[in-house]
Amino acid sequence: MMGRSPILLSLAAALFVTACSGERDEASTGNAAMQMPENGMMTVGTTPAPGDSPATRGYKQSMNDMMANMPAFTGEPDEDFMRQMKVHHGSAIAMAQTELERGTDPEARELAEKIIGEQRAEIAQIDAWLAARKKTP
Repeated sequence: MMGRSPILLSLAAALFVTACSGERDEASTGNAAMQMPENGMMTVGTTPAPGDSPATRGYKQSMNDMMANMPAFTGEPDEDFMRQMKVHHGSAIAMAQTELERGTDPEARELAEKIIGEQRAEIAQIDAWLAARKKTP
């Protein structure tokens, strides 16, 4: 089980990129596990299952929270980018915290700690950008 933490972390990162890209390719449109909700963000089967480990439940909850909290698009590309990334980074922090709570691999835990620090710094930068433009953070 210890060897799975880096794999799960890599998978989670890949899911973040996929979920936030907003793009759909031919292969993904036929996958029943993927859905395109009204906000245009792709979700990947993150419904909790009875056999899910506590870590899996945590990762799925992070993804579900991220998708539920994504702000509506304004049509202004810079503002949309900043607002979407803020929520995305918050989910990355939640996933990293799950790794620190449940994971045991030293390398994965070290990366989780690094992610938390970097994502918090970027959220602060996003908040400053929004505040400077009189946008609600």
